[in-house]
Parts: sequence; C-alpha cells; structure tokens
Amino acid sequence: GPLNWFTFNVGYHNEHHDFPFVSGSKLPLLRKLCPEYFDEIPHYHSWVKVLYDFVVDNKVTPFSRVKRSELTPEELQVIKTRGGVVQL
Repeated sequence: GPLNWFTFNVGYHNEHHDFPFVSGSKLPLLRKLCPEYFDEIPHYHSWVKVLYDFVVDNKVTPFSRVKRSELTPEELQVIKTRGGVVQL
C-alpha cells in the first residue's frame, strides 16, 4: 500500500528475504513477476493487524517465520559472479 513509499518497501519483506540481491526499488516488480512464490504464503495485509497479533497472540513472536530452502553453494556462486545483483 501507500505506506511502502514512505518505508522503502518494507511491505515487501518476504520478497527481500527470498531474493536479497534484488534492489529494494525493484521488489514490487519482483512480486508481480513471481506471484507463485508469494501469493500463497502466510502474510499480513495490515500493519495494525501485525502489531495487534504481536501483542495479544502468544504464537506470534520475533521468531515466527516461514522457512524456505536456501540457495545451493553453486547458485550462490553464480549470483556472486554476477556481482551479487539479480537483474530484473
């Protein structure tokens, strides 16, 4: 939403962690290009709801997250060879 403009796209946090070498300004485009990665994972649509759940729901902690497989050493080397930047 509009808060992403003021917060440097913090609303694209999942995208940032899955594709850390993509520039923050390109995260909205990444989300549009790869909906299969992000549309079905649990996520919030409201910052107020995130804060509310963090305060009142004992299951929501700073350590709550969805874990995904990491890059293989070969995939990581390819990214490093390209200068650490994924081109969109």
